[in-house]
Amino acid sequence: MTSHFDRELDVTGLNCPLPILRTKRELVRMDAGQVLRVMATDPHAVIDFLAFTEKTANRMVDYWDTDGIYYFLVEKAD
Repeated sequence: MTSHFDRELDVTGLNCPLPILRTKRELVRMDAGQVLRVMATDPHAVIDFLAFTEKTANRMVDYWDTDGIYYFLVEKAD
């Protein structure tokens, strides 16, 4: 997938809650409107990231999986 992103965060090998916690920490360092691409391997990552974006003002731009790696594009809220 070649969607635009401003930063990338690799949380492969980590399990809940670490992928979400590290994503939150990275988003704090970003400007509103920037997109973070997160790579995860936790099988619950899809559920966790969808819940995270529903409960925060951040927006899930897209997500997909390839060969056991889940990719998430999260746009930082204003």
